[in-house]
Amino acid sequence: MVATPIGNLADITLRALHVLQLVDVIACEDTRHTHTLLQAYGVELRSEGFFALHQHNEREAAQSVVAKLRAGARVAYVSDAGTPAISDPGARLVAGVVQAGLRVIPIPGVSSLSTAVSVAGMPEPHIEGVGGFIFAGFLPTSKSERAAALEVIQAEPRSVVLLEAPHRMSALARELGLLGERSITVCRELTKQFEEVVTLPSIQMASWVSEDSHRVRGEFVLVIHPVEGEAVGGAVGERVANSSDRVLRALMEELPLKTAVKLAAELTGAPKNALYERALAIKSEEG
Repeated sequence: MVATPIGNLADITLRALHVLQLVDVIACEDTRHTHTLLQAYGVELRSEGFFALHQHNEREAAQSVVAKLRAGARVAYVSDAGTPAISDPGARLVAGVVQAGLRVIPIPGVSSLSTAVSVAGMPEPHIEGVGGFIFAGFLPTSKSERAAALEVIQAEPRSVVLLEAPHRMSALARELGLLGERSITVCRELTKQFEEVVTLPSIQMASWVSEDSHRVRGEFVLVIHPVEGEAVGGAVGERVANSSDRVLRALMEELPLKTAVKLAAELTGAPKNALYERALAIKSEEG
């Protein structure tokens, strides 16, 4: 699993270049993109040495990788940018190779996730018992699921890292305004020519985005900073419990009861049995 640059070509590692020159086959998210990348480094590989492995064919293509490995081939996998299997294809490939009893070797390098966290200036890992961060990736696009996910983020006291596509940035900026004064670090076009990193209160996100048309262009990583001070403490459990209830109610308005309970459990981490009992109580309350 080979990490490649997310923008600046100088960010490739010496080990990654060595591996890409050494392997017999490169599986990649987009063969044309990877071919252009390798040309930039002067790495030559026969056209038959490439094959596509992306989100639409990953399960089947993973079996092709297993077959090649069993035949003695050396295979590398690269996504279009960054570290594979982090909001990119690769996880199913790894699972398939491991299940076949074969070895997966990480070739570390750039990741937009770690790059953004490194410049966010978040506090020390532990604030009154709350530490670390959650990587939420891209929020759902469905209205009800997105609303539920935002409820969970609003109640989460730890830092949350999000990815977003440019055509949804304006909407996300308005949605995150609900977090009020909670700080957000917006990273746009990391390592590229027009890289921009800014930290501001959530409530100012929408106006900041609308001030410049360029601010809805490029690739985005957002770091929502942890809840500070007295908002953390003993109120965390109550906030999470209230969030579970709000998420469950929102989902029940749009989905069948069992589906709403299942999704609420996945989004909030609350026990499914408890959520099911709560869902029945809500239905009873509503008559």
